[in-house]
Amino acid sequence: METEVEEAPSPFERVVTVQIGNEALDTASDEAARRLSKDMKVKGFRPGKIPRKVVEATIGSDKLRSEAIDVALPTVVAEALTEADLQPATTPSVQDLRDTDAGVEVDIKVTLWPTLDRVPMFEGRKVSVATPEVTDEDVDEQIDRLRGQFAELEDVGHPVTEGDYAVINLSASINGAEIEELTANDLTYPVGSNSFVPGLDEQVMGATAGSIVKYNETLPEGMGEHGGKEVTFQVLVKGVKTQKLPEVTNEWVEEVTEFATIEALRQELSDGLREHKLAATRRQFADQVLEQLIDDMEIELPKGLLDAEMEFQLHRFLHRLEEQEIPVADYLRVTGQTEEAFIEDARQQAERSLSVRILLDAVGEAEGIEVGDEELQEALGALAASSDQTPEEYEKALRESGQVDVLTGDILRNKVIDRLVEAAVPVDENGDELSLEADEPDEAEASAEDAETEEE
Repeated sequence: METEVEEAPSPFERVVTVQIGNEALDTASDEAARRLSKDMKVKGFRPGKIPRKVVEATIGSDKLRSEAIDVALPTVVAEALTEADLQPATTPSVQDLRDTDAGVEVDIKVTLWPTLDRVPMFEGRKVSVATPEVTDEDVDEQIDRLRGQFAELEDVGHPVTEGDYAVINLSASINGAEIEELTANDLTYPVGSNSFVPGLDEQVMGATAGSIVKYNETLPEGMGEHGGKEVTFQVLVKGVKTQKLPEVTNEWVEEVTEFATIEALRQELSDGLREHKLAATRRQFADQVLEQLIDDMEIELPKGLLDAEMEFQLHRFLHRLEEQEIPVADYLRVTGQTEEAFIEDARQQAERSLSVRILLDAVGEAEGIEVGDEELQEALGALAASSDQTPEEYEKALRESGQVDVLTGDILRNKVIDRLVEAAVPVDENGDELSLEADEPDEAEASAEDAETEEE
């Protein structure tokens, strides 16, 4: 088979020209006629059994020839790609088609998976992140949250202020018809939380016990069947309460926690906050490393590949909206996005997703990073454990669906990210190196823990 391969304007695209001879077209015409006859109704013939000549006379020779080309082309293109050792990243597309004396000549555009000529420098790269510090104020905030769990409400005589609890009767109606789901009696409402109906917090602010407030407010779109409609609310403020927080003493700490002293509780909270902030900073660091390396990449993404990834991203997101029974128009209205902004955001996400994969593939190849059988089996076992299948059944199903390669790719890319994070250097805003490792207990703490263990 004659196959020609030419460079395209994009460095990762090729134009492959293939030939379909008259003999191959004749054979393909028989198959095309057979397929077309299944949906045809011709007197005297059963569907699927109509002779080629009758089919051709019915639809025209040009139409049958076009259908024959469609039948023959996939096999011809697959053979041509194998011969040229080309592995397309997206479905090849027909660019031009020309009739010749020998048959037909077709130009096929093939998009290849992009590769990097140069892997960006990552060893020793300095990346600035926020210092994961825990302040006394952070610990105080955690203790106040704990106090809030054990707080008591007490009546007060002052007008409602933010942070108070208003005891209210609330009714809602549209043109005099009551809305049951927005009606409540003896509701103890935390003022300032904006957690119930729109406008309620502003309306009861400054009210006193016995006050009656009426107001109109339009419900947000998506708020049930009444979303977007104007509602009349009436609020009776029956009382005002405020939180009485417990005093923080060693006795209270011992009563409500597993710790005996305030100091021990504060230390535990501080340690937990530091680990939480460290984890957040590690994630930020990994993201920043990838962003910097992507910015340093010298590559032009093929339009065909970008369009395919964008279509995949949109399809997956729209499928999630469909599962949640959310119309696209409602989603755009609630999020305040235009259709153009939504599509542009999808394009940017597709571009970043592709850039990350290209970068990680390049680093993985340069570093010789691979996925061993043991790692793959461990991942398969973990996934099987969360399903109702045995590891053997799960692996078989995954292999039959062709998803093992996808899983292997995910494991590989995670290993590459670990390598990049390990190679880069986190620094603070002053350029001083930071440690993002968890603090090891000092010798005194370790000895004390060992002693407690022996006593037990």
